Amino acid sequence: MTSATSTDLLRASAALTACLIVGASAYAAAPTDPSPSVQVSYHDLNLATEEGTQALYARIVSAAHKVCEVRDIRNLAAFAAASACREQAIARAVHDVNNPRLAAVYTAHQRHG
Repeated sequence: MTSATSTDLLRASAALTACLIVGASAYAAAPTDPSPSVQVSYHDLNLATEEGTQALYARIVSAAHKVCEVRDIRNLAAFAAASACREQAIARAVHDVNNPRLAAVYTAHQRHG
């Protein structure tokens, strides 16, 4: 297997963002789009609560790890690209959900690593 390229990881990041934009609806990628994607559903969460926003943030992070994976951690360029992909995907997803509580959770995680 080959390692993911930066372009593939950016496409994966965009696919994750697209999944989050549609929220609870199904995401259908174009058949010619080879980018991996993960649907992140949050219709079952109450985003007006801390528990709901924490749960959604955890789902977003998990999805970002799935779509921005690197197969060979010995390849430092691919590892760095995957890390950047995850950071971008999480930031975009939080932005697209447009929820102040989720933004606060994201900001707190950014400060604490």
